[in-house]
Amino acid sequence: MNYAEIYERWLGDERLNEEAKAELLSVKDNLEDVEYRFGAELEFGTAGMRGIIGYGTNMMNVYTVKRATQGLAEFIKTLGAEAMQRGVVISFDTRLKSDEFAKAAAEVLAANNIKAYLFSDVHPVPMLSFAVRDLHTIAGVMVTASHNPKQYNGYKVYGEDGAQMSPEDTAVVVDFISKITDYLGAPTPTAEQVKKYIKAVPNKVDKHYYKELKKLTLSKKAVKACGKNLKLVYTPVHGSGYVPVTTILKKIGINATVVEAQKNKDPEFSTVAVPNPEYKETLAMGIDLANKIGATVVFGTDPDSDRLGVAVKNKAGEFEALSGNQVGILLLDYILTRLSEDNVLPKNAAVVKSFVTTGMAKAICAKFGVTLYEVPVGFKFIGEKIKLWEKNAEHTYVFGFEESCGYLRGTHARDKDAVVASMLCAEMVCYYTYKGTTVFDRLNAIYNTYGYVLDKNVSIQYKGLNAMKEMNAVVDGLKTKPVEKFDIYKVTSIRDYSKNIKTEVATGEKSEIGSPLTNCVYYELENGSFICVRPSGTEPKLKIYYSVKANNKADAEAALEKMQVAVEDLLNSLK
Repeated sequence: MNYAEIYERWLGDERLNEEAKAELLSVKDNLEDVEYRFGAELEFGTAGMRGIIGYGTNMMNVYTVKRATQGLAEFIKTLGAEAMQRGVVISFDTRLKSDEFAKAAAEVLAANNIKAYLFSDVHPVPMLSFAVRDLHTIAGVMVTASHNPKQYNGYKVYGEDGAQMSPEDTAVVVDFISKITDYLGAPTPTAEQVKKYIKAVPNKVDKHYYKELKKLTLSKKAVKACGKNLKLVYTPVHGSGYVPVTTILKKIGINATVVEAQKNKDPEFSTVAVPNPEYKETLAMGIDLANKIGATVVFGTDPDSDRLGVAVKNKAGEFEALSGNQVGILLLDYILTRLSEDNVLPKNAAVVKSFVTTGMAKAICAKFGVTLYEVPVGFKFIGEKIKLWEKNAEHTYVFGFEESCGYLRGTHARDKDAVVASMLCAEMVCYYTYKGTTVFDRLNAIYNTYGYVLDKNVSIQYKGLNAMKEMNAVVDGLKTKPVEKFDIYKVTSIRDYSKNIKTEVATGEKSEIGSPLTNCVYYELENGSFICVRPSGTEPKLKIYYSVKANNKADAEAALEKMQVAVEDLLNSLK
């Protein structure tokens, strides 16, 4: 059946709601739009599914959500009656239709006699992850598209450990989903099933979460001295971070001035172009407020509050937006410094980062005698390390982070947590204020200590139904191209993560990387720099990561420019 036939079948189905019918009729003469909507199925990967809100098999709507949830229900039923009774906890953010999709998911579970705990209002990713663990549910569902533009929404599934569902279990769920061909045929619960199986998440879960976060504070003396009078600006960018971030800061005694115009829920995110706090433009209103009140740090969270963006005032008095890598090394340095100063840094302490995250983490961990592990992109892999070490006690987890503004201290959650990161960021400002310095000064002191590293990632946008196929083809093409250098930087080895093989350029010697498989090519360069190319798992973007080590910022920027030209030439040679 082709896309036009599927489109007509949907339109002719009496079960289609009126909103869907009107929307689909409005695009009847736009064949390109109809093909996009029905020419494919929204892919459900290891990060769940994410797409543009609208009706069709390739869009985020109540029918694709119900279909996915029915697949999850079939998986849970194979685990037995106990798993069904433990149930699933469901949360949602401030995006358009997030609450509607969450309610629809709960109803499908109830129709399958599976308990569903549903939050009564928006709660961020980390609190969903925590709730899975606190309520001992068999799974969790988060309705969000994270930092994507307002047109998007998504659906993420979590395992019983609070981390995003493992690739193995996800494959089983996907198999169940793929067998469901009737998108409009999800079961509807009876009134009795709704009453019996859909439960509100108890208020105690929130209290338990804040209690766990308070245990993670590191500088009580500095907070007591400076917290109440701190000049710090926070913006939730209309997302789910407002209540939890302001609550935890109040509980530990830190004053933060909130951007009033961005504290309310707004699915249009009307004050920003994109609700991604890693962009300086997204923090613009916060920066304006900071300039008015004399603050030196601005921080913001994205719609589902799993990412933290930070801007700091430099020596010239202007605000600079820090990269996720820079915030990561600041937090890493701060955490290890404070644990060491208080003589509570575990002897078997370990830090985990994704392999595309800054190479500077290695030097910082080495100074403190802390083991550093690298994992593929995706915070679930950091969660897997936590789970492993809880079982074998080989290491004590102290911090994990990704360059995409994701950070986690503590094991209360198993996904990136911008609430705890916000708490640590505010506390870090207190600490350096107490010490008579600033966050910006500390960042430069880190560079002076370990050498300058410039980290940057570039995204190439793809469009259309074949976007993922085209991006993977580019990465596959790179594997066949021998590369010895990128301008002034020689390549020492090449990692092919799709085969788990690392090849030494000089000798041709091969060795195992020891990592889960993912389609990615990683070039190790002679001075500790690297270049990595991979397709995004959540957006139609080919991502290129650069980590450039040099004597100073000017040298790094000059080298980066040359490396980017060399990479562009390499990609053009594949066409």
